Amino acid sequence: MADITHPPMEQLQDLEYCIDSNPPWGETILLAFQNYILMLGTNVMIPSLIVPAMGGDNGDKARVIQTLLFVAGLNTLLQALFGTRLPAVVGGSFTYVIPIAYIVGDSSLQRITDNHERFLHTMRAIQGALIVASSIQIILGYSQVWGLLSRFFSPLGMAPVVGLVGLGLFQRGFPVLGECVEIGLPMLILIIGLSQYLKHVKPFRDLPIFERFPVLICVTIVWIYSVILTASGAYRNKPIKTQLSCRTDQANLITTAPWFKFPYPLQWGPPTFSAGHSFAMMAAVLVSMVESTGAYKAASRLAIATPPPAYVLSRGIGWQGIGVLLNGLFGTSTGATVAVENVGLLGLTRVGSRRVVQISAGFMIFFSTLGKFGAVFASIPIPIFAATYCVLFGLVASVGLSFLQFTNMNSMRNLIITGLSLFLGLSIPQLFNEYWNPARRGLVHTNAGWFNAFLNTIFSSPATVALIVAVFLDNTLEVEKSKKDRGMPWWVKFRTFRGDNRNEEFYTLPFNLNRFFPPT
Repeated sequence: MADITHPPMEQLQDLEYCIDSNPPWGETILLAFQNYILMLGTNVMIPSLIVPAMGGDNGDKARVIQTLLFVAGLNTLLQALFGTRLPAVVGGSFTYVIPIAYIVGDSSLQRITDNHERFLHTMRAIQGALIVASSIQIILGYSQVWGLLSRFFSPLGMAPVVGLVGLGLFQRGFPVLGECVEIGLPMLILIIGLSQYLKHVKPFRDLPIFERFPVLICVTIVWIYSVILTASGAYRNKPIKTQLSCRTDQANLITTAPWFKFPYPLQWGPPTFSAGHSFAMMAAVLVSMVESTGAYKAASRLAIATPPPAYVLSRGIGWQGIGVLLNGLFGTSTGATVAVENVGLLGLTRVGSRRVVQISAGFMIFFSTLGKFGAVFASIPIPIFAATYCVLFGLVASVGLSFLQFTNMNSMRNLIITGLSLFLGLSIPQLFNEYWNPARRGLVHTNAGWFNAFLNTIFSSPATVALIVAVFLDNTLEVEKSKKDRGMPWWVKFRTFRGDNRNEEFYTLPFNLNRFFPPT
């Protein structure tokens, strides 16, 4: 048998900058701005979907987007400094849409006839639910319970989970791109061409600009192209849905956004609290924990770091709970989770530097306070972002599948666990998503609305379903004789902070804070 030329590797080797190494300052700033541009897609889409249903107008939508970007900047900075310390952007999450739809449809809120008043009361109800639900992440994180649970995660169990963190978002890729194929398809072709086929071309000195800044370059080119199409009247007689997807002047963000607004806690008024709303929101918090855990695993690999130890993972989840609390206090209309697209960008640009993400957090905070300037970038048509998701979500999915290199994939046990968790992780959420709509409230529709929202949220998440199936089977089927097959010898040393001397390099807290919070 020929020698194995590609043995399993705990860390990727072909990235240019790891978590602790930094590109030159000019390159760092441009990379940070690229991260900011990329995260706008999801953080503009969510308020654009939720705020009108709450009764808000375009001005309310612009202010909610500003607030969401501001809090995303704070959460990203806190996570990079004191949480997992991985280069992960923490922004708004679609995971919270189902419980938020349940709150929006509450009969007591629907009875309010004035739209603006209904918007304010609904926002306060969402804020109260987020504040209460954030306690779940804070408790599970800082009590180290999530870290203890993570000790049951093997490479075999996490491969489908991380894989479906990317693959589970397929509906936000080509289906959204297809809503305006004349700008989405050129964007997809351009980003693949520049980032892969022209990545070694260096028109300026020794800087591979097509590999480092593919999103920035492609978004700029296609955005200008879409402006030309809009100005030329290409969409003048098209259906409303096409105009909303393709035109650059339909977002109504630039005219309605204030020149300057500094978001502050309780800006919409005092939160209101309801047990049913809070229980429904707790499901989204649990799902965001699972999805963020998968994203952290992917980010650590793409930043050339070791898998985060249980203590670090718990610390990150605790800080993410603080992030959800900030979402509730400021009123962002949704909770927080790790942005999967920005994790994929680490691999696409081959830059896993923590400093880049920290500076991108500064861009989020800066442009969120200067409303008009931020609104210009936020008016980029969504199909442009969807084209980038096709590449970046797929890249994160492949990182998850790369964990299988540590396992024995000639074992029928492992094949069954992997195949079943991947299939059910896609198939079960597909069933729940087909039945979900604002009127019917999903496949589970008992008389208890909060219970419906809770179960529909849990089982609409591919990564969560994969975690339930994969981790359960992996820890109950022939466990003792399958330790090596499931890859535990590779990861067991990363269960504790001091299990590997590289952990201190990657995950030690700044400002010598480890003296006060000693790792375990």
